[in-house]
Amino acid sequence: MPNLLIIEDDAAFCQMLQKFLTRHGYEVETSFTAPDAKEKFGKTKFDLILTDLRLPDYDGIQLLTDIKEVSPKTQVVVMTGYAEVGTAVNAMKKGAFDYISKPFTPDEIVMILDNALKVEAKTAQVTTSVKEQSGDDSKQKNSKPVAQKVGSSTIVKGVSEASKKLEDYIKLVAPTDMSVLITGESGTGKEVTAKAIHDNSKRKGFNFIAVDCGAIPKELATSEFFGHIKGSFTGAVEDKIGNFEAANKGTLFLDEVGNLSYENQIQLLRALQERKIKRVGSTKEVDVDVRIITATNEDLTEAVEKGTFREDLFHRLNEFSIQIPSLEERFEDLMLFAENFLNKANASLDKNVDGFSSEVWGAFQQYHWPGNLRELQNVVKRAVLLTTGDEVQLDALPREVLQPQEKETTIENFSKSEFEKDRIIKALKKTNFNKSKAAKLLQVTRKTLYNKINHYNLDL
Repeated sequence: MPNLLIIEDDAAFCQMLQKFLTRHGYEVETSFTAPDAKEKFGKTKFDLILTDLRLPDYDGIQLLTDIKEVSPKTQVVVMTGYAEVGTAVNAMKKGAFDYISKPFTPDEIVMILDNALKVEAKTAQVTTSVKEQSGDDSKQKNSKPVAQKVGSSTIVKGVSEASKKLEDYIKLVAPTDMSVLITGESGTGKEVTAKAIHDNSKRKGFNFIAVDCGAIPKELATSEFFGHIKGSFTGAVEDKIGNFEAANKGTLFLDEVGNLSYENQIQLLRALQERKIKRVGSTKEVDVDVRIITATNEDLTEAVEKGTFREDLFHRLNEFSIQIPSLEERFEDLMLFAENFLNKANASLDKNVDGFSSEVWGAFQQYHWPGNLRELQNVVKRAVLLTTGDEVQLDALPREVLQPQEKETTIENFSKSEFEKDRIIKALKKTNFNKSKAAKLLQVTRKTLYNKINHYNLDL
């Protein structure tokens, strides 16, 4: 059982975290003050330390330095109530594993802590292997892999034409080594698609490393991508491998690649062309064999025209492109996705909700889901949490899902009837005006569809 120290001056919040993390298999100690915390981590070696950067009696960055001096291998996650990038960057330069901004969800903190533990476990395995091969551990320096958030690779096999086309593209490109550019609206499941490509490739036995380029400060990007050696800059307390080395022989997924600075784009292009990287502070070149999958929800061709994204890098990344359909474009799959998210929510929340009431299904079908699959997953998880009976009822849904007409367009407020009419026309166009298929897409009977067409006097 991993042991964890929480350093937080808000006693109520600290105790709530302690109870939650204890239920998730952690052995948790707490400290409300820095002096008490220093005494505890001075006597006990903790696997993880979760500390607030804003302590009333001590500087949080200094406390981080104190922890690393006593126990350099202990992973430290810092919390901040003000999402200040400068503070977070400083903390990571001083050796913090990651940071999280308040308020955060329990799932988010568990994910970060679990990632930190996985890195520690992997580090231990590498150290053991080095010792066995060399017989002399005193001269060996272990590299800490970069922990990355990796989404579930489970893809729901949809029945819609858009989902079938997506599945065909994944099967087609996965066995190759082509670079893939995934585009689509936010929340459509670009990372899940990237993981599915990896899992169906010859590289599936090696690492899939996911990187959110939008979350990496420009100052840390080079170190994150290529790693650094001890002492190369302030806070580099040990050697660290970067994303490219961590993904060697596997797949490197770069999400929101359009957010990279021009300088970072040049570095990325050079690494892809030469298949070699250098850690920050090192002159030694390291060979890397990595498949690159990138994703963006913006138009990179437009960025190329504006000069904010390099054209040569764009072509290097775009050997094969996949457009992820929005949830509206795969509306036939709504029930399948909702049931899948219901099962996931039951598992993570330790609940046993059987399904959705007919009224909830009606609300789901009327809503246009601007946040796509991510929004659907969040809505289902919230509903499961609020549900005390066997079925999710209307009162467990957020207001925007119950009143979709309020947010249908930024141009004008559609009424419910106008929204319904718009959906019917879109369904008919998608099915080449095949009314049977359109009725199936809308999840209504053919007779109901005919009645609606007559009701709205649609000239078809």
